[in-house]
Parts: sequence; C-alpha cells; structure tokens
Amino acid sequence: MTSRFRFTAPSPVLALLAVALLAPAAQAQDRTALQCERLFDARSGRVLGAHTIVIADGRIESVAAGHAAPAGQARTIALPGRTCMPGWTDLHVHLDSQSGPQSYSEGFRLDPVDFAYRSVGYAEKTLLAGFTTVRDLGGEVAPHLRDAIEQGLVRGPRIFAAGKSIATTGGHADPSNGYNSMLSHLLGPPGPTEGVINSIDDARQAVRQRYKDGSDVIKITATGGVLSYARSGDAPQFTVDEVQAVVDTAKDYGYRVAAHAHGTEGMKRAVLAGVTSIEHGTHMDEEVMRLMKQRGTWYVPTIYAGRFVADKAREPGYFPEVVRPKAATIGAQIQDTAARAYRAGVPIAFGTDQGVGPHGDNAREFIYMVEAGIPASYALQSATLHAATVLGVDDQGIVEPGRRADIIAMPGDPVADINAVLAVDFVMKAGRVYRAPEPSATLD
Repeated sequence: MTSRFRFTAPSPVLALLAVALLAPAAQAQDRTALQCERLFDARSGRVLGAHTIVIADGRIESVAAGHAAPAGQARTIALPGRTCMPGWTDLHVHLDSQSGPQSYSEGFRLDPVDFAYRSVGYAEKTLLAGFTTVRDLGGEVAPHLRDAIEQGLVRGPRIFAAGKSIATTGGHADPSNGYNSMLSHLLGPPGPTEGVINSIDDARQAVRQRYKDGSDVIKITATGGVLSYARSGDAPQFTVDEVQAVVDTAKDYGYRVAAHAHGTEGMKRAVLAGVTSIEHGTHMDEEVMRLMKQRGTWYVPTIYAGRFVADKAREPGYFPEVVRPKAATIGAQIQDTAARAYRAGVPIAFGTDQGVGPHGDNAREFIYMVEAGIPASYALQSATLHAATVLGVDDQGIVEPGRRADIIAMPGDPVADINAVLAVDFVMKAGRVYRAPEPSATLD
C-alpha cells in the first residue's frame, strides 16, 4: 500500500535530511547490569525468577540467577516488579506511512522528503514500544532510514528493508494502480526497476535491482491485496515460473523472500517455489497448511491489520469504494485463519503490517493472537526466537551470553497476563538504553 511510482532519486536528500532530524542516540557505557525480577526464556517459553544480565560493548556478557553484584565495575539498573525479555521483532511493517482517509491522494501530493520526515517519528514510536528490530516489507524510504539509524542519526529499531515490493502489472504493488489514462500515458508502464514484472527475465531483473538498491530481503505480492486500488484481493498474480525465478535469483544474493498472499492458489505457488514466509494468508486451506509444514514455510498473520481495516471499512469515506468491500471481507477473516494455522501446527512468527494501523501500537498483535487461542508464551516466542529464525540471524531473539543486548522489560508477567505487553517501560538496543522507568534508570 505504500509504494509509489516516482522517478526522483531520494537517497542524497534523505541522507542530508537524516543528519538534521535528531540528536544522536544514547551512547552505551562499557558495562551495565540489569537486575530483573523475572526473565522470559524464549527457548522454553517459560518465565523464570530473578536474574542479573550483564552487558558489555553492546552484547550480553553473562546471565545469572538472582541479583548478585557483577564482578568488576558496572552501572546497575534495577527493574523491580518487571519481566525482562529479548527485544521484540515485528516482521511486517511499513515505516514510511500510516493509513488514513488521505492516504490515496498523498502519493500524488507529497514528496519523498515528506515521507522521510514521517518515518523518523514512526521509527522512534516503534522502538519505544519494545520493538528493537523490524522487517520493513515495502517502501523506498526504508533502506535510507535503516542507514540513518545505524549511523546514530535517528532513533529507531534495527531495520531489514525490502525496498520496493515486486508485483505484476495491475498487481497489489503496481505503483501506477488508480492512475488515469493521461497520467499513465505520460509516465509509461512501470517495469522491473520500479518493481513490476511480467516474465521470468523481468523477475530476475527486479531482484537484481533490489540488490543494487541495497535491500536486505525480497518481498513479492503473490496475490491481490486489500488496500491496493484494484478489485481483486486474492487472485494469484504471478505464474509459477515467475515466482520460482524470484526465489532462485534471491538465493544467488543471499536473500530470503516474503510473500504477501491472501488467496489459496497464490499461496500454494509461493510455498512450492520456496519463499521463507507467507504474509496475511487469509484464505489458507488445509493443503497450503500441509505444504507449509512440509517445507518449513513461516506464517506471519498480521491480525492487527485485518481487524483494523475491517473496522475502518465501516467508516464512509475512509477507503475508496473499490477497496472498502475487500477490507470488510478479507480483513475480518485473518484472526480465524491464524487460529486454524496454529492448531494445525503451521510455524508462526510475529508481524503486524503497521503502517496500516498506527505505529507504536504493534504490541496489540500479541493480544489478538491470544484471543485466537495461541498461548501467550508462543506469541512471545513468535516475536523473539521465531522472528530471528525467519530473518536468518543467530545473534538476537534470546537472552544468552554473546547475543545482542536487545532487552526490554515491562511491569508484571506477560505470560500470566498478555495485556502487560502494552506497558513496556524499559528498552535497550545493542546495549544502549532508549527508555527507562524512573527513578531506577535514566538514558545515557
């Protein structure tokens, strides 16, 4: 929903813009000891008793039961009454936008700089909500925002950026959908450079363009979508050979592929081609679930987005009329699909599709997962250890020595009461404290 057909070159603009936007993020001290009343073990899904976590140079140095003082000098941060756990990962966000009644006209009225300014605030909200890593699945701003965050110019989560999603002509991520005939004639049809393909050769070129653009992951729109300006929300939009060409070329560059998909046939083609994850999966049937289990394909439900669009579809004027019936019917089904997929044993990882709903409210997805019958412990694992597996990284998602010091904390026990996830008040990313409860700790 966030991709736009633009021929500007935003990279230099965004790089200069990022320098001026915010002061550098907080700096990490050499050693820090966190005294947690409870610790969530992402391997077992259990909440353990009191633990002390020692952090040095952005990594976890030690994890010990109790609140013993660490050897050597270390700043101590006491977190009484709180549960510590690995920082969460949201595997499906769009940090350059946030939906609203004006979203469809803003693509014509706003410049890349406008979306860049907005993304800075959205990124900080996401981080402060406890999400230390995100996978941004579609948006030209994301690779530049990622770089600004890594350089310490902007406060935000670690970003795995897809850049422009890959679509077919008229498909969910075709940036020219909704253009009138005059504008379409002036701009011409978008091609692989803009992420629109119609052949095996186009598919290869589009992946290679994403490599050239600096993407971290490939995202395809394997079926129609809810919020695109097009009638179908679930029809397959790639041939089997086209999907296979994307996946095979992605492997050449070490990329994993995420597939947006609502319809059954599009999902089946994507799973058989070897994508890493299916996003949304609304009409997933037993055959698709069986294939996903056989091939180890992850499911990222995005229940939040489904509920959000179904609710907004009731508001006249919020969505264009071509979008409104899709939002009402498809969105309302995702939570039930997630429940069936969990019962069937499909591996599930965490994602919200924020940018559809408001950034910073990502943790509400945990509550919706539990409402669907997914245990709270599994839901928390889906945003920690499971998410790290989907990303293909082995240095985050669990609190163990040698891992990244991405640690969050909240009052209460989220396994006993999942609503605790909405009260995160301590956030550390790579050893830097970005949020801390007073008076126990302050920002560096």
